[in-house]
Amino acid sequence: MTEQTAAPTAAPEEPAAPAPEQELPSAGAEPAAAAEPVPATDVQAAEPVQVTEPVQAAEPVQVTEPVPVTEPVPAAESVPVTEPLAAPEQALAVAEPVPAPRSSRRVLRAVARWTAAVLVLGGLGTGTALGITSMERTDVPGLATEGDGRWDYPELSLPALPAGSPRPFNEANVAEIHHADLRKLLIPAPAGATADKKLTGGWVSTAQFVGEFRKDKRGELTQLLDDSALRHIAARGWTMPDGTRSRVYLLQFNSTAYAQGLRDDTYVSSTPGIPLDWPTDLQLDESWNAGGKVPETVVYAFGETKTGKGRIHEAYIQAGDTLALVIHSQQGKKIAEQVPFRQTLILQNQLLG
Repeated sequence: MTEQTAAPTAAPEEPAAPAPEQELPSAGAEPAAAAEPVPATDVQAAEPVQVTEPVQAAEPVQVTEPVPVTEPVPAAESVPVTEPLAAPEQALAVAEPVPAPRSSRRVLRAVARWTAAVLVLGGLGTGTALGITSMERTDVPGLATEGDGRWDYPELSLPALPAGSPRPFNEANVAEIHHADLRKLLIPAPAGATADKKLTGGWVSTAQFVGEFRKDKRGELTQLLDDSALRHIAARGWTMPDGTRSRVYLLQFNSTAYAQGLRDDTYVSSTPGIPLDWPTDLQLDESWNAGGKVPETVVYAFGETKTGKGRIHEAYIQAGDTLALVIHSQQGKKIAEQVPFRQTLILQNQLLG
């Protein structure tokens, strides 16, 4: 037996008598047995084994990886959930047997039916989305934008210029002359308008233009036009379904100086100058903020009030060698809408710029 180190024991009261000399065993020989056996009780009393550290209980071994199975386990068939989930007490009951899975054919039939339903609904949804995106906003129920009063004008474009002729406010055109046909610079009538038979978009006489002003001022205005080197006048008029009557006149002179001279001679600035053939005097529209104004042009807007509201709207546009007059009016007590008037004024200003 190998030698074990035991805990120290209590020393005997008297030293033991030396044992008689014995012959040492040779190497490899088994040691001789003791002469007298030691009683078990004496051994336990003489050499008690003291436990210096508590013996720890063995920790449970945690299985972090699945235990390999020697034989393949057949995969369980998926069971569709057709009933509500079981209560927690039932889910924890391990002793109860698990019901056998339903037939795979029934599962396949259910999957096929649901797949077909999804495809049909998906196709209908895609078709509906494509139909809505291809529609105009005003055609979609609930998404129509409420009109703000503007008229439906056709798409505007500037007319072609003679070869080598610049635009009126081009750096190469110091005199600010409109080389395009003045009749093509007139704003077209909006959708739904009834054309004025006397103002069709062509040339008109001085008498036709002067007829828009008070009778006692027509002679004076005619003389001013004769003295201002007037070249010609183009005009267009129309009436809208709501009764608004619109007239637009373009007066072209031999130079920008003559156009500005007529504007000054008729005192068009803070006042409309020579009054229109209208029962009330018009005032400067202080609410006009020159929206859409073209650089190098000047706009003067007037109405029956300082806010421009009333039964009539009037405006002058000074653009190089051309002076424009725009009039919107309503008969009776009906108010002429301000939004379409300003829209017309802005668009005509852009055509002249």
